[in-house]
Amino acid sequence: MTTEDPDFAKKITNCLDQGTANLKAGIAYRLQAARQEALARLADPQRATGLDLAGAHGSGGSGTLGGGRGLWTSGWLWIGIVLIAAAGFGFQQWQAYQQLNDLEETDAAILSSDLPIDAYVDRGFQNWLKRTGDE
Repeated sequence: MTTEDPDFAKKITNCLDQGTANLKAGIAYRLQAARQEALARLADPQRATGLDLAGAHGSGGSGTLGGGRGLWTSGWLWIGIVLIAAAGFGFQQWQAYQQLNDLEETDAAILSSDLPIDAYVDRGFQNWLKRTGDE
């Protein structure tokens, strides 16, 4: 710990004390209760079982995501995951179909052209195509 750390800690403590001085009694009580619960959970990690939301117990909520059930047991979550996976798979299939369509059109254009097939295999013709494409 350096010599500046205690001074910094005192400044933070003073700022926090000033900020909490004007809190209503109900808010201060809820903060104190939340702090005590957090310290109790820190001492007993088996007690913290779900994904608890801060302050959800005081508002009548169950404290876990998904309306009282765990996050991964929510039906809406799994429906969303399935829809996202199906959309990704469908997009991939559509792209593959488009690529196949483009290749078919290219093959049809080559086969219906007046150039003999040997011209496409000739190295000189391929080099000439590359040179004219660069210009």
